[in-house]
Amino acid sequence: MTSNIEMTDEAKKACAEALSKVLADTYVLYLKTHNYHWNVEGPKFRSLHEMFEEQYRDLWSSIDDIAERIRALGHYAPGTYAKFQALSTVKDNEDIPAADDMLKELIADNGMVARTIRSALPTIQEAGDEASAGLLADRLTTHEKQLWMMKSMQAL
Repeated sequence: MTSNIEMTDEAKKACAEALSKVLADTYVLYLKTHNYHWNVEGPKFRSLHEMFEEQYRDLWSSIDDIAERIRALGHYAPGTYAKFQALSTVKDNEDIPAADDMLKELIADNGMVARTIRSALPTIQEAGDEASAGLLADRLTTHEKQLWMMKSMQAL
């Protein structure tokens, strides 16, 4: 696929690879957050259930933006669970943990996604890919806000 973006092929490839890692982390976090939304129990049920729903809906909508940016760069977005697992730093949990443990995991996982975004930004910025940089800056802001909110829930 050709791209009308005025960057070298090498720069577009580097940006697409960096974005693919962000996409994989985001997708795996989406699945985990949605799972925890469905399965949370206990005294914090309502607040966590609603928080997890807000988070998975945001993650879901961001997945498309990230994948479409990879396509705009002229590369294929990873789209299988096997590829997501291979690229992601966020790991599944086959168990259904207690509500407080779900919260702890999602705090750690949002932190991992934020680190993946931060590690992608220098590649994106060096390539002069302002559109991808803006997308990642927005995602980083969202994950940092989620971290603050979840850590505040932990203190209760």
